[in-house]
Amino acid sequence: MGPIETLMHEHKIILAVLDSAEKETSAASLNVEKITQMVDFFQNFADRCHHSKEEKQLFVMMQDRGGSKTQGPISVMLQEHTVGRNRVKAIAEAIPEVQKGSVEAAESIRVNLRNYIDLLRGHIHKEDNILYKIAASVLSEADLKTLNDAFEKIESEEMGDGVHEKYHQLAHHLSD
Repeated sequence: MGPIETLMHEHKIILAVLDSAEKETSAASLNVEKITQMVDFFQNFADRCHHSKEEKQLFVMMQDRGGSKTQGPISVMLQEHTVGRNRVKAIAEAIPEVQKGSVEAAESIRVNLRNYIDLLRGHIHKEDNILYKIAASVLSEADLKTLNDAFEKIESEEMGDGVHEKYHQLAHHLSD
């Protein structure tokens, strides 16, 4: 599997968890344990693993091939990563208050989770249908090989052995 296909496969896993998260936003009461697991998934798999591959490797290489970090698709993706991180952080910060019975914190989680879901679905659509197509047109076979190697290094050195698979399993669990 090439690096673009790897990122698109990870998108499918993220989308499955977003579908499960959407169900939580309309539940009569929040399943705090499940929301906590989702926060862990979003912070570690979606952000620390997936977005790291994009920000530290793909986007940098695309910039080296003429893409701009301050305008255009890469700029939009970076901005949306930041907005997403802030939404997930707000959800994580509200969890202890929900555990104490705060109705306001529960509503904050619902609002931030809905906004995060909408943001990420649109974000993934743009990456799959615009950004990755641009990447495929500007990156050479050697670039793609370099990206593949860099992605493997992120998974083994930054994430740790077996962590990527752990989050695949968590995604399946959350999707059930």
